Amino acid sequence: MARSSGSNHPYPRSARVNQILREVISDELVRISDIDERLGFLTVTGIDTSPDLRQAMVYFHSLSDVAKEALEERRAQIQASVNAQTRLKRTPKLSFMADPAVASGTAVEEALRRQHHDDE
Repeated sequence: MARSSGSNHPYPRSARVNQILREVISDELVRISDIDERLGFLTVTGIDTSPDLRQAMVYFHSLSDVAKEALEERRAQIQASVNAQTRLKRTPKLSFMADPAVASGTAVEEALRRQHHDDE
């Protein structure tokens, strides 16, 4: 009988890790936002882990201009939560970045509004 070369999961391990990290980090941010109001209107839009799962970039969108600073200050707490709630051999080191896709989408939306306004 031939042996299966892969796992029974429908998508790669990195995608599963990204999803788990997104859930854990989002839950932790809800708890932290009660303490730190700078994180009140923040959404985790995506996670991108490195192939060796040692680094993870957390993409976010926030209405607050100081959200990244707050995330950096709370990184150790968020990292500890990920470590406590996951069963990973190593907890990826978290980095935070405002999601560039949100800014691009906003720019496109503005261009479409201007075009629509000019057409009228």
